[in-house]
Amino acid sequence: VQLLESGGGSVQAGGSHKLSCSPSGDILNINTMGWYRQAPGKERELVATEISQSEPTYHDSVKGRFTMSRDNAKNTLYLQMNSLKPEDTAVYYCNFGVVTVYGDSLEIWGRGTQVTVSS
Repeated sequence: VQLLESGGGSVQAGGSHKLSCSPSGDILNINTMGWYRQAPGKERELVATEISQSEPTYHDSVKGRFTMSRDNAKNTLYLQMNSLKPEDTAVYYCNFGVVTVYGDSLEIWGRGTQVTVSS
């Protein structure tokens, strides 16, 4: 089972950007979905998460600016980022907690996609 992120790039402060994350593999059920980020010299931090299709919760620094959503038909996760700030610059990772068709419970990570916000 793998996750593929897309949508990274460079954007000016105040702009918007959208990330996508799609899984591949023999997934039976997705229990948790989320986005994390890691800025240079800092630890990885949670940006947004959703457990069992509940309402997403967000890091305080992105509340009101970022929106996480999902396409259930495609099992695709999105992160819409608005009013971007230079401090949002980081590598963004998606994270799924899944159960495979073989009965295995896995936590899987994408490889990360760089988002750079210039002032």
